[in-house]
Parts: sequence; C-alpha cells; structure tokens
Amino acid sequence: MNQKQMKEFITALDAIVAEKGIDRQVVIEAMEQGMASAYKKKGGPARCTVNPDTGEIKLFSVKTVVNDDEFYDERSQIAYSEAKKIVPEIEVGETIENQVEMTDFGRVAAGTAKQVVVQKIKEAEKKIIEEKYGDKQDELLVGTLAREDAKTYYVDLGKTFGLLPKNEIIPGEKLEMGSQIKAYASKVENGSKGIFILLSRTHYGFLKRLLELEIPEINDGTVMLYSVAREAGVRSKIAVYTEHENIEPIGCVIGTNGSRINRILKQIGNEKIDVIKYDKDPKIFIQNALSPAKDIQVFITNPKKKEAVAIVNKDNLSLAIGKKGQNVKLASRLTHYKIDVKCLDEVDIKEYEEKYADVVPEEESSIDNNTEEIIESDTNEKEENTNA
Repeated sequence: MNQKQMKEFITALDAIVAEKGIDRQVVIEAMEQGMASAYKKKGGPARCTVNPDTGEIKLFSVKTVVNDDEFYDERSQIAYSEAKKIVPEIEVGETIENQVEMTDFGRVAAGTAKQVVVQKIKEAEKKIIEEKYGDKQDELLVGTLAREDAKTYYVDLGKTFGLLPKNEIIPGEKLEMGSQIKAYASKVENGSKGIFILLSRTHYGFLKRLLELEIPEINDGTVMLYSVAREAGVRSKIAVYTEHENIEPIGCVIGTNGSRINRILKQIGNEKIDVIKYDKDPKIFIQNALSPAKDIQVFITNPKKKEAVAIVNKDNLSLAIGKKGQNVKLASRLTHYKIDVKCLDEVDIKEYEEKYADVVPEEESSIDNNTEEIIESDTNEKEENTNA
C-alpha cells in the first residue's frame, strides 16, 4: 500500500469506529482476521497486522514445520530439511512466517474478508448493546417511536429497539411517530439474535419509576414506596411512608397545590391516583387503602392467608367497593390482603368483635428501599373482586 492508500484506510477505519461506536482495536482485529481469511482461500494459513497509526498492512504466510516424510501440503506446511535452511535452530511443530505481497486475492477471497469483518463488527455491536441494556430490566427507558405494525410499536432506544405492544399502552392515549416516549422495561433477555427488550406503559412499575423520577424525597429515600397498585388509565393507589418524624410523606408526593402529582398525571393519561399512608398495623393500612370510604371497621379473619373483612355503613359502602369493585380490588393489591367488604346493616358487628378482636396479624417482612420484593404485579394477579 502506498501512503495515499494507507491514509484512506485510516480514514475509513475511523469512520467505522465513529459510526458503530465500537472500540478501535476491535475493528482493527476484525480487519486483520478478515485479510488473513482472504489469503487462506488462495495461499493457505496467514497472519495479518494493521498498524493503527499509519494504516500499513502486512501479510505473512504461516507454514508449520513437519518431518520430510510427512510433508504433503506446500500451502500450509514446510519440510523440516527446508526449514533448517531458513532457521537452523527450528524444530518440528514450529512455524515459519514469510511476508507476502498484498495482491488481488480474487472475488471469493475478498468476499470472505468482508464477511469476516462484518461478522466481527456485528458481534462487537451486540456486546456493546448487551452491556448497555442487559441490566435495564425494571428500569424506565426513554426512546423515540420509530415505526409500528398491527400489534406493536418499535421504540428506538439509541443502540437498539424496544418492543411496546399496543395492549401495553395506556388506554385512550394516542402516540405519534417520531415523538419521544418513556416506557418501563418489563422484560430484558439476551438471545441468539441479540437483546430483547419488552416495554410497557401500563405496568405498575412504570408509575413507580415515574414517582422516583419526579419526587425528590422518593428518589433519595426520605419517603419510601411500600407498594403500588394500578389499573392503567383509570386509577392507581400508592402507599408511602417515612421514618423521619418531621416529614409528611403524602404531602411530599402531592406537592404544593398538587404540583408534583399533576406532573405525573400528565404522563399517565390523567388516571386518578390515591396516595395513602402505609401503616404497620394491617387494620389501619386496610382502612387507609379503602379511601375515599370512611368509618371503616376492619377485622383480620385469617392472618396466614391474609384475609380480612371491612365493615362500613350504608353511606360508605359504594365508595369502599368502587365502580365494578375497582376500589376494593386495588386496596387488596396494595395491602396484599383479600378484603371482603360488608355493609354494617347486614352483619352482627358484636359477633365479629367477639370472634376476631383478639386475632393477631402475621408480622410483615422487614421494609426497606427494595420494594420490588413486596409489590405484587397486578398484571399477573387474579382479580379479587369482592361484593357487599
């Protein structure tokens, strides 16, 4: 190669590195392997070196030293007697390299070189993508809506695409191609064809990550999320608490005049969000979770199975149950208790007081910032629709 060709080679090399975002040495090694493979098609085993600074390419044939009576392939072997003339101290099994001219190896060989380089670059790209996105499950990702088909939106995440099924978008929302979108990575897998990223905007985790993003006190751990229950596009309940006596957790989430919660509402289709206070006493927690209903008496009927009865007066019955049982269903998911709502006029309250007053609830598992262990996925949970 002359100086001009070497300069053009380095320019092309740098362009590939910039476009693919791959380490320069990886591309150089791919080219070296590609050139060696190309020569092998015609001249046998070879080794290629590329000078990363000058772009100079050197190609060497590689022949293995064999006993004279075992010599049969002049492309890959050299007889011991001949090898001794070149390197007196050489032994059988060692190799001799000779620099060869960079000639036209033919169309088939050139195709082999290109195939090797392309494959190596693809493998390097795949590795970069896996390193960047492999640990992104349960995280909030931001991308651009690139295209769609009948069932799926394809979200450009930069180095790869995420799949957002149309049944995982918030009911009623309209998405426009080319617009930026946030989505929750509900599933991330490395497969033979590369990384697979499944996105969702209906998953309870999407709301959880938005809360962490928009509420500083949740992000830094001052206020913590105990659990999240969500009916995407309609209503959600979140339970919060804090260990700081001078902090009001619900106020931190809602913000002055609802400023903080409104920022979140705009991103989830204005579904209603009930912010309730978590309490270690499951009776109080269930009372809070059944908001906006009031004057609720709760009895833990089966601590091991986490079953409870909530008794309310006639005026609060419909509020406790909610439209199509939605309020009590979300409260059940939030508290992890199966809640049976009953009307005060239709039960003997004294009987419940006598039978369940002394029932001791099961101790809750320790609570910390890692709430993923205790938040149940409402997408897989069986609907617990209780009636009065």
